[in-house]
Amino acid sequence: MAFFSLWLLPILTLCLSHGVLHLEASHHVFEHLQTVSTGSTNQPYRTAYHFQPPKNWMNGQLGLFGFADPNGPLTYKGFYHLFYQYNPKGAVWGNIVWAHSVSTDLVNWTPLDHAIYPSQPSDINGCWSGSATFLPGGKPVILYTGIDPQNRQVQNLAKPKNVSDPLLREWVKLPQNPLMAPTESNKINSSSFRDPTTAWLGHDGLWRAIIGSKRDRRGLAILYRSKDFVNWVKAKHPLYSEKGTGMWECPDFFPASIKSSSGVDTSIDGPEVRHVLKVSLDDTKHDYYVIGTYSASKDKFIPDKGFEDTNSVLRYDYGKFYASKTFYDGPKNRRILWGWINESSSVSDDITKGWSGIQAIPRTIVLHKSGKQLVQWPIVEIEKLRTNQVNWPSKVLKGGSILHVSGVSAAQADVEVSFEVTKFEKAEVLDPSWTNPQLLCSRKEASVKGGLGPFGLLVFASVGLEEYTAVFFRIFKSKDKYVVLMCSDQSRSSLNKNNDRTTYGAFLDVDPVHEKLSLRSLIDHSIVESFGGEGKAGISARVYPTLAINDDTHLYAFNNGTSSVKITSLRAWSLKKAHIN
Repeated sequence: MAFFSLWLLPILTLCLSHGVLHLEASHHVFEHLQTVSTGSTNQPYRTAYHFQPPKNWMNGQLGLFGFADPNGPLTYKGFYHLFYQYNPKGAVWGNIVWAHSVSTDLVNWTPLDHAIYPSQPSDINGCWSGSATFLPGGKPVILYTGIDPQNRQVQNLAKPKNVSDPLLREWVKLPQNPLMAPTESNKINSSSFRDPTTAWLGHDGLWRAIIGSKRDRRGLAILYRSKDFVNWVKAKHPLYSEKGTGMWECPDFFPASIKSSSGVDTSIDGPEVRHVLKVSLDDTKHDYYVIGTYSASKDKFIPDKGFEDTNSVLRYDYGKFYASKTFYDGPKNRRILWGWINESSSVSDDITKGWSGIQAIPRTIVLHKSGKQLVQWPIVEIEKLRTNQVNWPSKVLKGGSILHVSGVSAAQADVEVSFEVTKFEKAEVLDPSWTNPQLLCSRKEASVKGGLGPFGLLVFASVGLEEYTAVFFRIFKSKDKYVVLMCSDQSRSSLNKNNDRTTYGAFLDVDPVHEKLSLRSLIDHSIVESFGGEGKAGISARVYPTLAINDDTHLYAFNNGTSSVKITSLRAWSLKKAHIN
């Protein structure tokens, strides 16, 4: 059984057997709720440095680009542009337009008027997600999904009205739209044909783009080609497909350098790069990616050997993180990843507070030197918000201990900690059946004492520990090595039982005998984004405590194992508020 298929079974099993995992339908419309609430004035969960609009619904099916010509790096008057799916009429999904904000640093954002909204037959029932591509000469264009009068999903093109405008405030749609549409002859499912990728230019002079789809239960990355970016022809075969995986939303396809940590333009091909195919599975609301080889002559993607093994499943983020999108930032020669983080609160609570959805912190993304996975890290620009640094000297964290990290604003912080383990005698034996890290973390949460672990951080903690979110490691002994489990435990994150308090987990590909275990957590009022093993695994969690809010939030380092571990370093900063919309 192949890569994508294998991960559906354990995830769905977890949903049914352990608690409730809220999987929001990406296109579920709440018609009667569109204009119910203007939002509560008490907003303890609004973020300070994560991107979100002032009110209403946003989701993460992005059209986003840094300014880089497919034929070479190019700055476009110094601005980044973020387009995002937005409902101007309410805090639930519906009435979707492309909202538009600009930035010079990916941290501080200024809103502009909506860039794309229903205005012609090919998108009259909605302007859904898509991607931007730079044509020769540095001219940006956008391919996006529109919903036509028959509620078919079709693909459209928009161009800037004035390319000399650095803010690209107005976009004009082609009168020929739609450029790609389901027909009787092409056998495309009209309700499952969406989210075109950034296009890439082949050596033969043809543009190529893929669109997510499905046929029965087979997920498809449908390939189209064009000479002029207006007339598109469907390829006979998809770029890649996989049975039993359901709808592939928001596909992404890009090269990653095998020689350096620099990003490369989307059109780069050759022996110096590997290719990455990422899809968002509508069934599970998680993003999965595969590393492999792109055959330009056959227009086929061939996954590397090993991805058919369920233990080799790869995700950018093992928590709340969906509909992600990368872009090549030419001026800084890097590839950047964005992702949508949805709510853990109920729909009624979202309506009360008047908003829903935020963006994860942009992350640089590179191919690990092993070639077996991607590594991600928050963009360096976020560090300019750091203030009031706290440094701990090296210290032993004895079993059963908990230490308060004082001197930082615990509701709005950046924490980096490194652990060293020297004695492994008490490591618990890893049962061969423990192959699902999320299920394992939920069974062995932070309150369950182990041999080596749990040890890590307690964030969003109340002073009496009635509420906390634990981000931690456990070390197990398997047949021939030690296995590191990374968890984000939300089982005690809130006294509000209406919230989704799912616990998340990932196996971390590090050797604790020879490597320190690093953890970085970005904490922002209702979200904690954690990165383990210097970016080998990420877990994002939405958290809505009732006691641990604002100045009543505390941060601790803890060890609930029987063996001592050593903190080799701990650095923490309060983070200033960014200027966002």
